[in-house]
Amino acid sequence: MLARDEHAALTCAEALDVTRRCAGALAAAGVVRGDRVAVLSENRLEVVELWLACAWLGAVLVPINTALRGPQLEHVFADAEPVLLALEPELADRLDHVANAPSRRWLLGEDPLPCGEPAVRAAVGPGDPCVILYTSGTTGPSKGVLCPHAQWYWWAVRTGGILGVVPGDVLYTNLPLFHTNALNTFVQALVHDATFFAGPRFSASRFWRRLVAADATVTYLLGTMVHILAKREADPDERRHRVRIALAPATPAALHRPVRERFGIELVDAWGSTETNAVLSTALEGAPPGSMGGITPGFDARVVDGGDEEVPPQTPGELVVRCDDPFAFALGYNRLPEKTVEAWRNLWFHTGDRVVRDAEGWFWFVDRLNDAIRRRGENISSYEVETVIAAHPDIAAVAVVPVPAEEGEDEVLACVVVREGAQVTPEALTAFCEPRLAYFAIPRYIQFDDALPLTPNGKIEKYRLRERGITESTWDRDREGYRLPRVLPRQG
Repeated sequence: MLARDEHAALTCAEALDVTRRCAGALAAAGVVRGDRVAVLSENRLEVVELWLACAWLGAVLVPINTALRGPQLEHVFADAEPVLLALEPELADRLDHVANAPSRRWLLGEDPLPCGEPAVRAAVGPGDPCVILYTSGTTGPSKGVLCPHAQWYWWAVRTGGILGVVPGDVLYTNLPLFHTNALNTFVQALVHDATFFAGPRFSASRFWRRLVAADATVTYLLGTMVHILAKREADPDERRHRVRIALAPATPAALHRPVRERFGIELVDAWGSTETNAVLSTALEGAPPGSMGGITPGFDARVVDGGDEEVPPQTPGELVVRCDDPFAFALGYNRLPEKTVEAWRNLWFHTGDRVVRDAEGWFWFVDRLNDAIRRRGENISSYEVETVIAAHPDIAAVAVVPVPAEEGEDEVLACVVVREGAQVTPEALTAFCEPRLAYFAIPRYIQFDDALPLTPNGKIEKYRLRERGITESTWDRDREGYRLPRVLPRQG
């Protein structure tokens, strides 16, 4: 079996026929080589089938984060210019306030994808674009990462090697198919003769039951999810599963042994980004838990200063990386040649992560150099959150910064100045954000200030706001019991 979800299955033999016929239907709808096809859907096999069909034609799949709304969706459609949108009917409301959504649409549901006459396979090379994934911008709107065909192959080879994937394994993921992690899990199954299982979004109360039902042997988590599972009371299914190993980036060192002893699962950390690949890993012998690990074969990494000079061990600097194999990294950013050159300057990809390399060669994460926020596995652009809040007619100034979350990673803090004579409540400001921001980007904390700290040049000194953090006067959405439409990962 090649791929499954909770409702359908796909063998390798079936996949070839489905791919050819779905590609034929795309061609009949006017899709040609180089066209972009967007998909807005939760995890389901049709997303994988559509990806294969696009690759067959030489078209490019654009998986869209299902939490995006309003201006964020409009930006993706304007930047990618998809000629067709495959849409889950339950998500149709995401388009209510979007003026530029593609007019040609396929509805995903109980019926299979449209099938046409089998299409002829395009002559696609390893460096041709395969997928565009939108990753959060730090000083502007989100950027479309151009991922070539070969990048997915090397993701599968390297990550599958890190996890020890073997023929017959069942690779279960509840991470979304609009992120690199879940997409490359499918290619791991393809390369290593395993089965890919696309599960629903993470639910702590159902997680172990779903692993058992899927007969999973390998799974994929985020550190936040591990933290939630470790805090829960014992579940009968937590030892009935067959999972031996989990890829679990950003899991605190203190959780590795308890998870191994309680759940029987070995946790492996690895560092990669949408633009790169599985460059660092703790699967290497001797790697200390809680570190980013060491350099995996096929890649190189350094820690550099602002002039791209390598710094001595134990000295913080920016992590820069590169690959040995052609097209193992992304091609660059869609429509952003200047940003591409900036990120890949001096032939190294500049990650924006501030790290330390110790005397033994292991890498340790310190913080981020840029203005991004990472909350529960999602990258959040402070710029995009600030743009939405600044559009409120009663807000004079705003700065959005990360503050530490109890489970690891970040929470979103918005520091706002209200216009003179106006009154704004935190609840009203949160409600204003709901239809305009992804749920995970809506600030948990709101701090009303008389003024924001500025440099002599008039720029906001965000480091001072980060240092101040949460105060007694900061409004906390969770403490006040304000419920968003959806918060993930959920515990029930």
